[in-house]
Amino acid sequence: MERYNRQIILPELGEKGQQRLQQAKVLIVGVGGLGSPVALYLTGAGVGTIGLIDDDVVSVSNLQRQVLYSEAEVGMPKAIQAKKRLEALNHDVQINAYPTRLTKENADEIIRTYDIIIDGCDNFATRYLINDICVKWGKVYVYGAIRAFEGQVSVFNYQGGPDYRHFFPDETEMLSMPHPPKGVLGVTPGIIGCAEAAEVLKIIGEYGEVLSGKLWTINVKTMETHLISF
Repeated sequence: MERYNRQIILPELGEKGQQRLQQAKVLIVGVGGLGSPVALYLTGAGVGTIGLIDDDVVSVSNLQRQVLYSEAEVGMPKAIQAKKRLEALNHDVQINAYPTRLTKENADEIIRTYDIIIDGCDNFATRYLINDICVKWGKVYVYGAIRAFEGQVSVFNYQGGPDYRHFFPDETEMLSMPHPPKGVLGVTPGIIGCAEAAEVLKIIGEYGEVLSGKLWTINVKTMETHLISF
């Protein structure tokens, strides 16, 4: 009660909402710039089980934005180091680490054991894979993407709402697009990751208006935001 008091006293959440958080299971696909703030805030909020899947290792260039990690962890597997960091933050949360890439071979087995799948990846192929397995098993897909100073968030496959393929129907066209430059302001994934975490908490806590059928965007250079229905 003391740990979660500041959110339990919110009438939108309350004790019942906190119990729902403790019973929830979420999977974060990619524990990098987006996945770092998502993982930290959901762990802090007391989400009962959090899965982390990432096959990468920590590099020096990650530290500008991937706030889960430290200089001492450079060269170490992200999923394993993130698990240690999150367990130190909240021992009540079950952290499952998968130091591997999400593939067609393992996606079914991993995704079906979680309630909500959170997008922390950086490529279209993985997003289509997440979406299709979420549709197959009836899982909610919380989507986030960033580029330079811009980011966007939506929620797919929620209570009969649209899925990722409604938003990007032509997979062949998307996969053939050239990769944009990887430059990004460090706070951009922080803002978008926090927005993704906010959507997860709304879905589990059963309050507010979920971004299903809507796309929220922000430009950090101007702080201009848009909420687009589709």
